This record gives sequence, C-alpha cells and structure tokens, in this order.
Amino acid sequence: MSEASRSGPDPGRIGANVMHFARLLRRAGLPVGPAETLAAQQALSLVDLGDKTEARTALRTAMIHRHEHAEVFNHAFNLFWRDPAAAEQGAAMALMEAQKNKRQEPPPPAGRRVAEAMAPKRAHRPPVPDEAPHLDAAMTVSERERLANMDFEAMSAAEIENAKQEIRRLRLPLDLRRTRRMRPDRSGPATDLRRTIRTSLRQGGEILEIARNRQITRPPPLVVLCDISGSMARYAPILLHFLHAVTNERDRVHVFLFGTRLSNITRQLKHRDPEVAFQMVASIVPDWSGGTRIGEALEIFNRFWARRVLGQGAVVLLITDGLDRDGAHGLAENMDRLHRSCRRLVWLNPLLRWAGFEPKSQGIRAMLPYVDEFRPVHNLASLRTLIDLLSRPAPLRGAGNVGRNWP
Repeated sequence: MSEASRSGPDPGRIGANVMHFARLLRRAGLPVGPAETLAAQQALSLVDLGDKTEARTALRTAMIHRHEHAEVFNHAFNLFWRDPAAAEQGAAMALMEAQKNKRQEPPPPAGRRVAEAMAPKRAHRPPVPDEAPHLDAAMTVSERERLANMDFEAMSAAEIENAKQEIRRLRLPLDLRRTRRMRPDRSGPATDLRRTIRTSLRQGGEILEIARNRQITRPPPLVVLCDISGSMARYAPILLHFLHAVTNERDRVHVFLFGTRLSNITRQLKHRDPEVAFQMVASIVPDWSGGTRIGEALEIFNRFWARRVLGQGAVVLLITDGLDRDGAHGLAENMDRLHRSCRRLVWLNPLLRWAGFEPKSQGIRAMLPYVDEFRPVHNLASLRTLIDLLSRPAPLRGAGNVGRNWP
C-alpha cells in the first residue's frame, strides 16, 4: 500500500481494483461472485488501507469461504496488491537470474494457478489459407486420457475444473444385495398364501389366482470416512466432488470427515448445488488441514455411528494416507472392529501412486491387516478403477486374503 492510499484513497479506484482482483480469483478457480466483491469493498472501507495485514485480512474474510482456498488467495494477493518499487526490483532480479542459465524449480500448484490466471490471453492466429494443414499424430494422446492419468496435486486451475466435470459424470453401481423384504410379483418364485386367502374372501371364497412375491434387491449402504488433515489437503477437496455426486445419485450414502475430530456431512452433501454444499460443509467442519487422529476418529465412529449406518452388508471406503499423529494408538483395535462390522472395507491411499511405496509408518502397518482392498486414489483413472472394483461382487473373506489385495 502506497502513501497515496494513506492520505486519501479514491473510492472509485479502490472499487475498480477490487473488481479486477475478484476476476483474478475467479480465473484462478475460486468461487468469488458479486456478493463477495461488494463485501470486499465494504470491508476495505472499515480498515486502514495503509496496513497491508489489515487489508489482506479484510479481503480474505470477505472473499474466501473455504480453508483450502487460502493458499491460492495469498499468492493472488501478493501478486496483485504488490508494491510498485518492489515489483521493479523483483523484475530486475528475475532478469539477472534468467541470464545465469539456472534450472528453475516448478512453482507450487497454488502459485501456478494464479500465474496462469494473470497471464494475458494469446490472440488466436488464423491459419494461412494457402498452407495445407499437417497433423502429426505420432506419440500423442487425447486430452481426456492425459487428464485421467494426471495427479490431482499437479493439476492447474483449468484442469481441476475439467476434472470436476468428469467426476460429476462418474456413476457408482454397487452389486445388488437381497433383503428380507418381499414385493408382489405375478411371476415371483415365492407363494403368498396370506394374500391369496385374503383376495379369495372378496370373491366368495373362490381362489382364482395364486398371489406370488419376489425378494427385494437393493444396493448395500455406502459409508465413506475421508481424511481432511494437512497431508491430504491436495486431494480431499477434489474427492469431495466425487462424494457429492455419489451422495446425490444414490440413497443410503453416509459421508464422514475426520482430522482431529469426526464430522458427519451427509446432510450437507445432499444439496444439489455443489458450491452451496461445500460452503455448508466448511461451516461445520473446524479441523481442515490440521492434524490426524485416525484411531480416535474410528473409535468415535464405532461407538456412536456404526450401529446406525453399517447394516445390511455396508461397504466402507476409508480415504486416508495412514499418517497418524498419535502414533497408531488404539488404531489396530478400532480397525478390527470396523472390519468386522461391515461386509467390505476398502482403503484408498494417495501414497500408493508411488511405485516404490512401502508401509513403513506405524499407522499404515497397524491398519493394513484389517482391510479387504488397498487401492490408490490420486487421479481420475484411480476413481474409475474404484468404480469398477465396487461394481463386482465382493470376494469371500478369509484369513488368507485380508489386507493382501494390494496392486
């Protein structure tokens, strides 16, 4: 903030700058609309513009509603509301560094998204009519295939939006399970004597037709326990889009988030609008990007929620990297109880994206013996593999296959 802003800032100029800053945040992938822009202008009128910390806090409070957007906001703020003198010095230093021919490290994902948003759009140059188009298809892959195999952590803002669109198209059909309930069916295999006699009483005691029933089949309940600690901050927001799509498509889906505590967000994810649903989730979940207490979260789930949601052959998806802050205290006992309470326990771990992964941490070693499937979840291809896995009938449990389905 310059001396001119301290002496007497121009309200019209501040409003225009806030509007351009909101456009930058939208291009970087943040949900900033007119309401946030007006709130930011009003917030700046209540603080000292000469204090950069106060201005940053006011804008962040008015324009950001989710914890995972704070890093992108900080990069955008530092680039947009920069000091002109510092910018000139930074440009000179960047020119000197470029002349040294040093290898540059790739920017962090949040900084890359802001840089792409600030970059000017290139003008489209139409092809020359005299030249015949020449396409070299050697060693090329489709954009959809490249996006499917790209790690969520390495995606840009535009690629994340495309990934969210692909996630909304995914369908999760679980294998049907027979229940104890029956429904009337003329060609059903079971005879309903009670309904047959009751119908005959309306016809003078004559049995004109044998009533038949068929057993009702429906997908089993799906329970998701998703880790939102700091080590999962790159994956949890995108996986929430997948969980939102599954929750709105199917019935009997229960979603829980855990970091240092356990939060049930099933009701919030039922909202059809994903942005509204995620804002509601952010308002009730206080432990985003914090520590991880997997054993304590599973103990609370087993004590207060297992009997409510783990009936009729429920399938449990446990999404975590297994890095427990409490050193796997009580983790094995709670994993054993969870495994015995459900029909199928699938552990999704983003660390499996590395070819040389080994279960070295105490949490992973304590959890691994009690899971039926151990799968990666780091890109669209892994989500499609998960859907294909859950669509097949569950294998029979036995002492020899628990924790061994490791790709």
